[in-house]
Amino acid sequence: METERPKKDVLLRLKRIEGQIRGLQRMVEGGAACPDILTQVAAATAAIKKVGTAIIRTYMEECLEESRKEPVLKQKETLKDFQTAISRYIDWA
Repeated sequence: METERPKKDVLLRLKRIEGQIRGLQRMVEGGAACPDILTQVAAATAAIKKVGTAIIRTYMEECLEESRKEPVLKQKETLKDFQTAISRYIDWA
């Protein structure tokens, strides 16, 4: 992530997620009801997926566009790396 705006946005989202996770810890420690905990787990999971989506979007806009200026072999390597990362992300999500 080269530009500062997307980086700041991702960091802000991650800090919110960190707060959500701390809240989940407190819920478990405090003996909150399982449905309430699971609702918050779902919210944190959705937030993490949104971070992944933001990173993918930024990568596509910045890195893949930049690679067009590179030799063809470098372009193919960049695309292959991106495809591998996307595949891992899809398998997780």
